[in-house]
Amino acid sequence: MKVLPVGIDGPLIIEPQVFGDERGFFMESWNAARFAEAGLDLHFVQDNHSRSRKGVLRGLHFQNPRPQGKLVRVTSGRAWDVAVDIRRGSPTFGRWAGVELSAANKRMFWVPEGFAHGFLSLEDDTDFLYKCTAPYDASAEHSLAWNDPAVAIEWPLEGIEPVISAKDQAGLPLDRIEAFA
Repeated sequence: MKVLPVGIDGPLIIEPQVFGDERGFFMESWNAARFAEAGLDLHFVQDNHSRSRKGVLRGLHFQNPRPQGKLVRVTSGRAWDVAVDIRRGSPTFGRWAGVELSAANKRMFWVPEGFAHGFLSLEDDTDFLYKCTAPYDASAEHSLAWNDPAVAIEWPLEGIEPVISAKDQAGLPLDRIEAFA
């Protein structure tokens, strides 16, 4: 597998080795030993699966306390996936990294603890899977505003009217969130 940096310290694009032929393909989406060899010695405790229609924007979510690291991928459709550095002491605090994940490109995105995470579904029936390093805890969940001008995420919204939950519409700007020390 290839592990690619994204311009800020922490998140990584992971391109698995894919073996394909006329029957289809095979790939390892998770192998603890191979990830550890690549410097990602991770322990996952929860898997999640969401399905979204085109235009659904989820996030930007994070837990503080009890943060979650997330290994995310798309198995059907396409999504624009984003991680925002919300570690106050980080030299890249407030900066974001984005990557298109799709069933076709089979890429994965590692979003470590200390980052807000969200995605925009670019196709109907986009299935988004993620492995988490900590269980979901509603009492620790927060949302960074998806459209905060201080972060200035370049969402690929051309021709898309985003569908956003009430909870995510109430996301806070970067200067008001429960950021990490």
